[in-house]
Amino acid sequence: MYKVGIDLGGTKIEGIVLDDKNNEIIRKRVPTEQEQGYDHILRNIKQLQIDLTGSLDDNYTFGVGTPGAISRKTQLMKNSNTTCLNGRPIQQDLEALLKRNIAIENDANCFAMAEAMLGAGKGYKSVFGVIMGTGCGGGIVYDGEVIKGNQSIAGEWGHMTIDPKNGPPCYCGKKGCVERYISGGGLESLYESTFGEKKKLSNIMLDFRKGEARDYDFVQNFMERFGVALSNVLTILDPDIVVLGGGVSNIEELYTLGIEQVRRYIFNDALETQIVKNKCGDSAGVLGAAFIGI
Repeated sequence: MYKVGIDLGGTKIEGIVLDDKNNEIIRKRVPTEQEQGYDHILRNIKQLQIDLTGSLDDNYTFGVGTPGAISRKTQLMKNSNTTCLNGRPIQQDLEALLKRNIAIENDANCFAMAEAMLGAGKGYKSVFGVIMGTGCGGGIVYDGEVIKGNQSIAGEWGHMTIDPKNGPPCYCGKKGCVERYISGGGLESLYESTFGEKKKLSNIMLDFRKGEARDYDFVQNFMERFGVALSNVLTILDPDIVVLGGGVSNIEELYTLGIEQVRRYIFNDALETQIVKNKCGDSAGVLGAAFIGI
C-alpha cells in the first residue's frame, strides 16, 4: 500500500508518495497562491493528487497536513494562519473533490509523526514534537499514533500563558503566551517593543555571541522562558524524547543553555528526557502527512 501525503503551507503545497517500505517514489511542489482564495487552493491540491497518483490504481492512503485544525464542534477549519481556510469545511470539500476519504492533521502533529517514524524520535514510544518557527506549536505521538485530544488542541504548548497579566498580547486574544516569548516572530516582536529597534533573530544571536550586553540579557531571558515552558510540558507529558523543529531549532544554544534552564525548572531530581534537534528538516510536514493517511 502506497502512502500519499500533502503538506498545505502558506506559500507552497508539497506532495509525496511513499512505498510500503517508506521509500520516496515521487515528490512535487506547487505554489499555494492563497491570495486567489479557498477554492483555488483546493484545485491545486486536486492537481497534485492527479500528478502523484496517476499510476497507483487507487492503492494508496491519503493524508493532508494543514496549518490550524478541524473543529470537532463545527467540522470547520480553525486557527489557521492561511486565513482563507478558517471557517470552511475543508475535509468534506476535499473528500468530494478528490473522490476519496482522507485524514487531515495539524502541521505540528505531522511534524511529530514524521520525527517519530523516521527522524530523531524513531524507536521511542512517546515523542513530543516542537515547532519553533514564525509561531510555536507542538504535537504528541504515542506508540505511532497522533494524540489529538478531545478538542484537537493536544500539544499546543505555544498558547500556554506564562505571564497572563503583563505579557505581550498574542493573536489568540490572551497575553503572555509561550509563542510570544520563544518563536522567531515572537522574539523579534518582543525585541522591537523592548528596545525600539527592529532586528532579525539571527543578528540578535550574533550579537549575543559577541557579548553585547543588551542582546546577551535578551537571549538569556529567552533561554529561561524556553526552560520554564518546556519543563511545564514535561511535567505533564513526561515523554521519552522532545524533538525541536522550525527555524529557531537551529540555534545551538538551545541544546546547551536552553536545556540547562529546563533542568533548572523540571519537577524532578534530574532531567532524563532527551531534547534533540530534528532529523527530517523541511520534509517533516509532508512525510508526517503521508503517515497519518487513511
